Amino acid sequence: MNQIVQDYPQSYYAATMNDDCCYPQLEGEIEAETCIIGGGYAGLMTAMGLVERGYTDIAIVEQNRIGWGASGRNGGFVFGGYSLSPQKLVSRVGEEKARALYHLTVSAVELIRTRAQQYAIDCDLVDEGVILANWFKDQSLLQNQAQFMLDKMKVNWRYLSPRQLSSLINSDRYCGGLYEPNAMHFHPLNYARGIAAQINNTQARIFESSKVVSVEAEQPVKSVFTQKGRIRCKNLVVAGGGYINNLIPKISNSVLPIATYVMATEPLGERLAGLIKTKAAVYDTRFAFDYYRPLQDTRILWGGRVSARRATPANLAQLLKKDLSKVFPSLGDVKIDYVWDGWMSYASHQMAQIGQTTPGVWYAIGFGGHGVAPTTTAGEVLAEAIAGGNESYQQFSPWGLPWNGSVFGPMAAQTSYWWYQLKDWLKDRLEK
Repeated sequence: MNQIVQDYPQSYYAATMNDDCCYPQLEGEIEAETCIIGGGYAGLMTAMGLVERGYTDIAIVEQNRIGWGASGRNGGFVFGGYSLSPQKLVSRVGEEKARALYHLTVSAVELIRTRAQQYAIDCDLVDEGVILANWFKDQSLLQNQAQFMLDKMKVNWRYLSPRQLSSLINSDRYCGGLYEPNAMHFHPLNYARGIAAQINNTQARIFESSKVVSVEAEQPVKSVFTQKGRIRCKNLVVAGGGYINNLIPKISNSVLPIATYVMATEPLGERLAGLIKTKAAVYDTRFAFDYYRPLQDTRILWGGRVSARRATPANLAQLLKKDLSKVFPSLGDVKIDYVWDGWMSYASHQMAQIGQTTPGVWYAIGFGGHGVAPTTTAGEVLAEAIAGGNESYQQFSPWGLPWNGSVFGPMAAQTSYWWYQLKDWLKDRLEK
């Protein structure tokens, strides 16, 4: 049977890759101490964490290309936290444990910064922070959030008055904001490929075009089968994200693949400086928020909307352009050069899922749209567990692997999204 592989989607990131290096397809039988399913951030960062601890007997199997899924399609935001809010972290496990969990991602941001510099990864890293722009007029939302982050998480987010924000973002849509200084944005696909290159420089092996069709994980020695090969391993890490398929039902049935959408405008030249007078990335305070950032070639990369539906909207570019025009009306005539979508893995509890199902079977999934730092956290936590027996992964056990609702899950998720979207709309209308 011929292997079917999909190349990268026609995104801005794929069009601006530093190189097009390919890794071989797995053929025949090999052995590795640790086999990692998935060549996205969660899998790559687990491998990188092991490599940096001196463990290189690793095999990564990716069904398409390195960073092909959400890792190479996302907005490129690098900041602390999970999809689950810090407030809900505190509510679930208490202030001290919540702060420890949050600071795992703060450390991950610093590790990403360090690796990009240490390994000279050319990923257009812009270390200029992230702005949370207030969609609503109520300033207490911002002030309360800033105070909570300082008091409970020991993180300083700086309040921006409406006047201060308008000096940075030329839009009548917003009313004040918060600035998170320990945050960045970058080219996520080039970063993923840069990390893969470092892993490949060791004895670790990377295989592309190698879809896993089945696993045998009950015995001390596990087996991972692709269409043309087999890997025998002691440790198995499942890190397939929204493309996990049904390899290990207990893991795959705990998440839903949720689509999100991104576009990149044509180069704006001097028009960009008149609209965005900061190098920071931006997102807003709605549940159904937009996110965007200025690119080095004067484009705006813009993302937003989510859906549990499988089909890509036929008018996706027009929908995203309409959202862009709400913030920057003068860009109603702008040309969209790239538009794409991708699947994130979401759990019903909104928390990253990191842990072990049975001895030697590990998982890192459910990062749900806030995954660049948490996937690095997952890589470190799992690498520590595999290499040295550290049990820090137990910090994530309160959330476990919830049932995803099976055939009812997508509609439940879509209905929930519509409900929060309606609440945002009603609040906006009441303020007006």
